Amino acid sequence: MNQGRNILKGISLIQQLPFQHLLTEIQRQNIVDSSYLAEFLKKEIILKQGEEVKNVPFIVSGLVKISREMRKGKNIILRIAQPGFFLGLSSVFTNDSYNFTVSTIEHSIIGYIDIDVFKEIVEMNGLFGYEIVKQLGQENIFNINRLSSLLYKQLPGRVADIILYFSQEIYGSNTFNIPLTRQELAELAGTTKESLIRTLSEFNHDKIINMNRNSFSIISMNIINTLSRLG
Repeated sequence: MNQGRNILKGISLIQQLPFQHLLTEIQRQNIVDSSYLAEFLKKEIILKQGEEVKNVPFIVSGLVKISREMRKGKNIILRIAQPGFFLGLSSVFTNDSYNFTVSTIEHSIIGYIDIDVFKEIVEMNGLFGYEIVKQLGQENIFNINRLSSLLYKQLPGRVADIILYFSQEIYGSNTFNIPLTRQELAELAGTTKESLIRTLSEFNHDKIINMNRNSFSIISMNIINTLSRLG
């Protein structure tokens, strides 16, 4: 696995750490002494499913995809993660190895905190620990909603969910570029590449969206919301 290129050290990392204002000076220094930043190019692997948990990574910049490798070479993308997101928290507290793979969608900078230092801070610092528990709770709710979408919605509803996800959660705009291949979008929607392309083409033909390669513009937000709600 590509471990990235070690870059800025020390104080640069602590300035980028989520919730760092809640740490004591000693806790800050412990992180500075045991952590580092690394940069990854597009499509590089940050964490590999089954790899031993040694650090707690968090995203400083860029976008990454979190995916689960299934049987027979199939993958499902669980979510897209943005800066400020801790990666692998569920594995940090429950497993010895990561239960998913994380790879970059675009050039990204990742911070790595020593797992023992991180766990000690969570145990000793209630305010910092609360923020970590809150992110775990938000991840749990997100995963429940994703699972419900994949299991109970028809494909148009799942594709509408993806469009809303990028529009509202990732970019905050009705016009955006999706930095994923059609195969990756299919893995996010839990379908085949061919079915994904056909559904997007229907949305484009029906003037629900305007699509040009990876450029998307939502024309009818009402229809997208209705498809998402009714599934």
